[in-house]
Amino acid sequence: MSAVDLKICSRCIYDERVPKITFDENGVCNYCKMSDDLVKQYKTGTAQGEEELKRIIEKIKKTGKKKKYDCVVGVSGGTDSSYMLAKAVEWGLRPLAVHYDNTWNSAIATENIRKVSKALNVDLFTLVVDNKEADDIFRAFFLSGVPELDCSTDIALAETLYRAANKYQVKYILEGHSFIAEGVSPMGNNYFDGKYIMDIHSKFGKKKMKTFPNMTFSSFMKWILIKRIKKIRPLWYIDYSKEDARKHLEEHYGWQYYGGHHLENRITAFLHTVYNPQKFGIDNRNWSLAAAVRNGLMPREEALAIYQTPIKPDKELIDYFKKRLELTEEEYSRVMNGEKRTYRDFKTYKKRFEALRPMFYVLAKAHLVPMSFYIKYTSKSEGT
Repeated sequence: MSAVDLKICSRCIYDERVPKITFDENGVCNYCKMSDDLVKQYKTGTAQGEEELKRIIEKIKKTGKKKKYDCVVGVSGGTDSSYMLAKAVEWGLRPLAVHYDNTWNSAIATENIRKVSKALNVDLFTLVVDNKEADDIFRAFFLSGVPELDCSTDIALAETLYRAANKYQVKYILEGHSFIAEGVSPMGNNYFDGKYIMDIHSKFGKKKMKTFPNMTFSSFMKWILIKRIKKIRPLWYIDYSKEDARKHLEEHYGWQYYGGHHLENRITAFLHTVYNPQKFGIDNRNWSLAAAVRNGLMPREEALAIYQTPIKPDKELIDYFKKRLELTEEEYSRVMNGEKRTYRDFKTYKKRFEALRPMFYVLAKAHLVPMSFYIKYTSKSEGT
């Protein structure tokens, strides 16, 4: 089916190729409605939303009184996390910046983390995984033929944030995520958890996982039920503009832009510009582009024009990926042109999360898990 024949949401740019998409009588997709529901729930960008966030901030300050830090903020060197750290300090919080180094950072990202944390006089906690171990996990995921090539980074960052919070007896983690700027990720074949990582690595990996901070189901339950560490996404409450945030960071901290969404890390850059587009026909630019359109930040025609412009892969990045993961041309070609697998082909915690859906709803309302976790991880999936 050509792009011309595709049914496209009348409000954003998601089309019928997006997993689990539906359209109402006006041609508006269910993801736009999901975003609208979140705006209503969090009163995003309104005086009520800001008041609710103020109440949360005061509670964080009260809970963290007499402690060195009252919250933990994950940083990657990207726009959202850097801005989140700056806002935390502006609000009078005493954050500990936490970074999980998967050893694929761009030089720009590393410098951004240093510049912002130093200028804000914020301590930085970094967990660096053994690079050979990290590469072995990435290689295992590549050989497995699933879309979630770099999901180990997301899992490890989440676990590292909890570990840092626990170490310093901090009860709040602030995440720099904005559904207004980043969009609502489609619910389909993209899924990952700690068991998924273990299963794929056991089948395709070679080295033992010794330094990798994986999050098992038991550790996840410990952090949220026993330690009661809460996750807050302040950008869900306020009027947030990624472009304005970028300008603010550049003007005040000498922060540098890295060229695109998630391109601050080379493994993620390879995923978004080479692996997903070429192997799966997935163009993740539609997440942020659709979000910009549905929230009136970009004309629909402009977003569609950008989305329909082919992604230009960086040959140097491809060569770096092959060399670092010790892939022969034959191995690389076989995977890129080979079988497409999904999480359904491997062991995961998905069915367990689905069975515990009512409990996770209560935990999401209590900020012990993000609402996005409840929406995506506990929803029934086809074939599960």
